[in-house]
Amino acid sequence: MPGFIALLRGVNVGKANRVPMATFRKLLEDLGHRDVVTLLNSGNAVFRAARGTPAKLAADISSALLQQLKVQVPVIVKSARELSTIVDECSIEAPEAEHSRLLVAFVQDPASLSALGSIKPLIAAPERFVIGSQAAYLHCANGILQSKAGAALLGKLGRATTTRNWATTLKLHTLAADP
Repeated sequence: MPGFIALLRGVNVGKANRVPMATFRKLLEDLGHRDVVTLLNSGNAVFRAARGTPAKLAADISSALLQQLKVQVPVIVKSARELSTIVDECSIEAPEAEHSRLLVAFVQDPASLSALGSIKPLIAAPERFVIGSQAAYLHCANGILQSKAGAALLGKLGRATTTRNWATTLKLHTLAADP
Protein backbone atom coordinates (compact mmCIF):
# COMPACT_ATOMS: atom_id res chain seq x y z
CA MET A 1 0.00 0.00 0.00
CA PRO A 2 1.43 3.37 -0.94
CA GLY A 3 2.28 5.94 1.71
CA PHE A 4 0.91 9.47 1.93
CA ILE A 5 1.13 12.53 4.14
CA ALA A 6 -1.81 14.75 5.04
CA LEU A 7 -1.20 18.36 6.02
CA LEU A 8 -3.95 20.52 7.49
CA ARG A 9 -3.67 24.30 7.24
CA GLY A 10 -4.51 26.45 10.24
CA VAL A 11 -5.51 23.89 12.85
CA ASN A 12 -4.84 24.11 16.58
CA VAL A 13 -3.71 27.74 16.35
CA GLY A 14 -5.68 29.69 18.92
CA LYS A 15 -9.19 28.53 19.82
CA ALA A 16 -10.60 28.02 16.32
CA ASN A 17 -10.24 24.89 14.17
CA ARG A 18 -9.35 22.50 16.97
CA VAL A 19 -8.45 19.03 15.72
CA PRO A 20 -7.09 16.72 18.43
CA MET A 21 -4.50 14.46 16.85
CA ALA A 22 -6.04 11.31 18.37
CA THR A 23 -9.32 12.29 16.70
CA PHE A 24 -7.52 13.01 13.42
CA ARG A 25 -5.85 9.56 13.56
CA LYS A 26 -9.23 7.89 14.13
CA LEU A 27 -10.82 9.90 11.31
CA LEU A 28 -8.13 8.68 8.91
CA GLU A 29 -8.53 5.09 10.13
CA ASP A 30 -12.31 5.34 9.70
CA LEU A 31 -11.67 6.35 6.07
CA GLY A 32 -9.90 3.00 5.65
CA HIS A 33 -6.30 4.19 5.92
CA ARG A 34 -3.68 2.13 7.70
CA ASP A 35 -0.52 2.68 9.70
CA VAL A 36 -1.70 6.17 10.65
CA VAL A 37 0.84 8.23 12.58
CA THR A 38 0.44 11.89 13.52
CA LEU A 39 3.29 14.27 14.14
CA LEU A 40 3.13 17.25 16.48
CA ASN A 41 -0.18 19.01 17.14
CA SER A 42 -0.39 20.95 13.89
CA GLY A 43 -2.29 18.62 11.57
CA ASN A 44 0.39 16.33 10.18
CA ALA A 45 -0.31 12.68 9.47
CA VAL A 46 1.39 9.87 7.62
CA PHE A 47 -0.71 6.93 6.44
CA ARG A 48 -1.08 4.18 3.88
CA ALA A 49 -4.04 4.03 1.50
CA ALA A 50 -5.13 1.15 -0.70
CA ARG A 51 -6.26 3.50 -3.47
CA GLY A 52 -6.84 7.09 -4.41
CA THR A 53 -4.90 9.99 -5.78
CA PRO A 54 -3.52 12.63 -3.41
CA ALA A 55 -6.19 15.09 -4.61
CA LYS A 56 -9.02 12.59 -4.01
CA LEU A 57 -7.64 11.66 -0.59
CA ALA A 58 -7.41 15.36 0.33
CA ALA A 59 -11.03 15.91 -0.71
CA ASP A 60 -12.19 12.89 1.31
CA ILE A 61 -10.28 14.00 4.41
CA SER A 62 -11.59 17.56 4.05
CA SER A 63 -15.15 16.29 3.77
CA ALA A 64 -14.76 14.02 6.81
CA LEU A 65 -13.30 16.88 8.89
CA LEU A 66 -16.27 19.05 8.02
CA GLN A 67 -18.87 16.33 8.66
CA GLN A 68 -17.40 14.88 11.83
CA LEU A 69 -15.67 17.84 13.49
CA LYS A 70 -17.34 20.83 11.81
CA VAL A 71 -13.85 22.04 10.87
CA GLN A 72 -13.33 23.47 7.39
CA VAL A 73 -9.64 23.88 6.57
CA PRO A 74 -7.50 23.30 3.51
CA VAL A 75 -6.11 19.77 3.35
CA ILE A 76 -3.08 18.91 1.25
CA VAL A 77 -2.10 15.30 0.62
CA LYS A 78 1.18 14.27 -0.94
CA SER A 79 2.39 10.79 -1.79
CA ALA A 80 5.55 9.54 -0.12
CA ARG A 81 7.20 9.75 -3.56
CA GLU A 82 6.14 13.39 -3.97
CA LEU A 83 7.49 14.17 -0.50
CA SER A 84 10.82 12.58 -1.46
CA THR A 85 10.93 14.85 -4.51
CA ILE A 86 10.16 17.87 -2.31
CA VAL A 87 13.02 17.00 0.05
CA ASP A 88 15.44 16.22 -2.80
CA GLU A 89 14.64 19.44 -4.70
CA CYS A 90 15.39 21.80 -1.84
CA SER A 91 18.45 23.68 -3.04
CA ILE A 92 18.66 25.86 0.06
CA GLU A 93 21.20 24.55 2.50
CA ALA A 94 20.43 25.63 6.03
CA PRO A 95 22.44 24.45 9.02
CA GLU A 96 20.47 22.21 11.37
CA ALA A 97 20.20 25.06 13.88
CA GLU A 98 18.23 27.00 11.23
CA HIS A 99 15.85 24.23 10.11
CA SER A 100 13.02 26.04 11.90
CA ARG A 101 13.70 29.10 9.68
CA LEU A 102 13.47 27.18 6.41
CA LEU A 103 9.82 26.97 5.36
CA VAL A 104 8.44 24.52 2.83
CA ALA A 105 5.22 25.67 1.16
CA PHE A 106 3.14 22.64 0.15
CA VAL A 107 0.40 22.91 -2.48
CA GLN A 108 -2.10 20.35 -3.70
CA ASP A 109 -1.70 21.34 -7.34
CA PRO A 110 1.87 22.18 -8.37
CA ALA A 111 0.49 24.53 -11.05
CA SER A 112 -0.48 26.92 -8.24
CA LEU A 113 3.17 27.39 -7.26
CA SER A 114 3.64 30.04 -9.94
CA ALA A 115 1.38 32.41 -7.96
CA LEU A 116 3.99 32.40 -5.20
CA GLY A 117 6.37 34.24 -7.53
CA SER A 118 4.86 37.48 -6.24
CA ILE A 119 6.77 36.89 -3.00
CA LYS A 120 10.14 37.40 -4.73
CA PRO A 121 10.13 41.23 -4.46
CA LEU A 122 9.71 40.88 -0.69
CA ILE A 123 12.89 38.87 -0.25
CA ALA A 124 15.52 40.76 1.75
CA ALA A 125 19.09 39.47 1.89
CA PRO A 126 20.18 37.09 3.35
CA GLU A 127 16.79 35.44 2.74
CA ARG A 128 16.43 32.94 -0.08
CA PHE A 129 13.31 31.86 -1.96
CA VAL A 130 13.11 29.03 -4.48
CA ILE A 131 10.13 27.53 -6.30
CA GLY A 132 10.55 23.86 -7.15
CA SER A 133 8.34 21.50 -9.14
CA GLN A 134 6.33 20.35 -6.11
CA ALA A 135 6.87 23.00 -3.40
CA ALA A 136 8.39 26.38 -2.64
CA TYR A 137 11.15 27.01 -0.11
CA LEU A 138 11.79 30.15 1.92
CA HIS A 139 14.78 30.54 4.21
CA CYS A 140 14.21 33.38 6.67
CA ALA A 141 17.78 33.69 7.97
CA ASN A 142 16.87 36.46 10.42
CA GLY A 143 13.70 34.73 11.61
CA ILE A 144 10.23 34.19 10.21
CA LEU A 145 8.63 36.96 12.28
CA GLN A 146 11.07 39.53 10.89
CA SER A 147 10.49 38.51 7.27
CA LYS A 148 8.05 40.32 4.98
CA ALA A 149 8.29 37.36 2.61
CA GLY A 150 7.51 34.98 5.49
CA ALA A 151 4.49 37.06 6.49
CA ALA A 152 3.24 37.01 2.89
CA LEU A 153 3.73 33.26 2.56
CA LEU A 154 1.92 32.61 5.82
CA GLY A 155 -0.80 35.14 4.95
CA LYS A 156 -2.99 35.89 1.95
CA LEU A 157 -0.41 35.11 -0.74
CA GLY A 158 0.02 31.64 0.72
CA ARG A 159 -3.69 30.91 1.03
CA ALA A 160 -3.43 27.88 -1.31
CA THR A 161 -0.46 26.54 0.63
CA THR A 162 0.35 25.12 3.98
CA THR A 163 3.84 25.51 5.35
CA ARG A 164 6.03 23.31 7.48
CA ASN A 165 9.52 24.04 8.63
CA TRP A 166 12.39 21.94 7.33
CA ALA A 167 12.75 19.97 10.60
CA THR A 168 9.09 18.89 10.45
CA THR A 169 9.36 18.14 6.72
CA LEU A 170 12.34 15.85 7.32
CA LYS A 171 10.50 14.07 10.17
CA LEU A 172 7.49 13.52 7.91
CA HIS A 173 9.80 12.23 5.18
CA THR A 174 11.31 9.71 7.59
CA LEU A 175 7.86 8.57 8.78
CA ALA A 176 6.52 8.29 5.23
CA ALA A 177 9.45 6.08 4.29
CA ASP A 178 8.83 3.78 7.26
CA PRO A 179 5.48 4.47 9.02
